[in-house]
Amino acid sequence: MIFLLVLLVIILIIAFKSIKIVKQAEVYVIERLGKFSKVADAGLTIIIPFFDHVRSVVSLKQQTMDVPPQGVITKDNVTITIDTVVFYQITDPAKAVYEIQSLKKGIEYLAITTIRDIIGKMDLDETFSSRDGINNKLRVVLDEATDRWGCKIDRVEIKDITPPADIRDAMEKEMNAERNKRALILESEAQRQSAIMIAEGKKQAAILEAEADKEARITRAAGEAQAIKEVADAKAKEIQMVYEAIKNANPDEKLVQLKSLEALERVADGEANKVFIPFDATSALSSLGAIKEVMKDEKK
Repeated sequence: MIFLLVLLVIILIIAFKSIKIVKQAEVYVIERLGKFSKVADAGLTIIIPFFDHVRSVVSLKQQTMDVPPQGVITKDNVTITIDTVVFYQITDPAKAVYEIQSLKKGIEYLAITTIRDIIGKMDLDETFSSRDGINNKLRVVLDEATDRWGCKIDRVEIKDITPPADIRDAMEKEMNAERNKRALILESEAQRQSAIMIAEGKKQAAILEAEADKEARITRAAGEAQAIKEVADAKAKEIQMVYEAIKNANPDEKLVQLKSLEALERVADGEANKVFIPFDATSALSSLGAIKEVMKDEKK
């Protein structure tokens, strides 16, 4: 009975040592008699007790590593502090275990030296404006270096760049001066545009006023000309009516001359500045004396 119990315990121990359950997104690196044997994927795995053992459990998830802030010197001899984070993923568990003593330490030291090399070739202003370029250079260098360790660098991000306090103060003063300069430029430009618009408005107003005055004069002159024309037409009609009446009455020559003089008198009373006397009227004027005598004889 005791023998059966001992045998059962041994069987349970062997079963416990032999059966391994690997979790999802993990692998087991298994050695046999101290030598690499295989990589066990997720699921149930059977190993030989006392001959095989699990050397390491490796995660296949993407992992992050925060590189401690490092003081680096720029090309223009300014010491700045850079805080960096690295995103990486293990692609070959066997290499990650056997090719380097500590994968995280290796990535950390490699990131520090690479950052110092890249920043040492850049000016201070360039480091602030070229974060994407720095991130990309770091990723490429780290990815090439860690490929033989069975690791892939997905991303490298610079979380913060901290310059010295005196440099920060100088940069803030420079930014304030630049803002004030831009504000003054914008204000002067606005004043210039305002002056231009006011001058343009006055110019347009003067042009419109001159055009309105011109139109008014033209209209007034046209009205005066039309009025003179209408008066002249009326006088002409009146003379024509007198002429027609005299003609219909069949007058003698003296009466015609007398009526002509009366018509000339009415024409002279008009608004025209000049009066044109027909040549025939001179003979009528010469006979005024004779007409006067005739009228006296009639009165007697």
